[in-house]
Amino acid sequence: MMTTTQQHSTKQDILKHLLKRGQATAHELAEALAISPQATRRHLKDLEAEGLIGYESVQLGMGRPQHIYTLTSMGRDRFPSSYDEFALSFLDTLAETVGAEQVSEILHKQWQRKAMEYRKRVGTGSVRDRVAKLVEIRKAEGYMAEWYAVDAQDESGTAERYILTEHNCAISNVAESFPSVCGHELEMFGAVLFDCTVERTHWLVNGEHRCGYLITSH
Repeated sequence: MMTTTQQHSTKQDILKHLLKRGQATAHELAEALAISPQATRRHLKDLEAEGLIGYESVQLGMGRPQHIYTLTSMGRDRFPSSYDEFALSFLDTLAETVGAEQVSEILHKQWQRKAMEYRKRVGTGSVRDRVAKLVEIRKAEGYMAEWYAVDAQDESGTAERYILTEHNCAISNVAESFPSVCGHELEMFGAVLFDCTVERTHWLVNGEHRCGYLITSH
């Protein structure tokens, strides 16, 4: 039987694995950490009750839906980042010096520059290709991003629709203190996918488990 210390260590290992990998099923965690599936599920249930992890049910093949586990904001806070602390301290100092409105304008310009960079990197392929490339860029930057096509078209039958989902935010602490960055991010996606309409469907800052965007081609 596992001691309390061992259980704490195993739970911490699960949190570390999810932080590193972004997401995992109970089976994947059991294999990676060499613990039984039953013990893994008990730990996951405890961590979910503590508010440190969440999950989404995903249908994979013909079997039962699987739970895909991810860290919540509270779970990510178990691994504080000095970079986040520095960024927040810098922005707070800047706001005290030049005012919150000026900081918002500076952040807006930063996201405009980011949009230009993204637009060059995603290229000029089809909407589908550009959405896929955008997701890969976001993954590399620490966002647990994914996308899928929506089987719906407009009356002309020509519109394409995609869902872009980010299960974690690489700048969540900044976003909580300066929520305007989320609006800039939405604007940035619209600028990158200039021939599409981008709408927010879910928002981590509002307490949801992900940020979601609906992308519709013109």
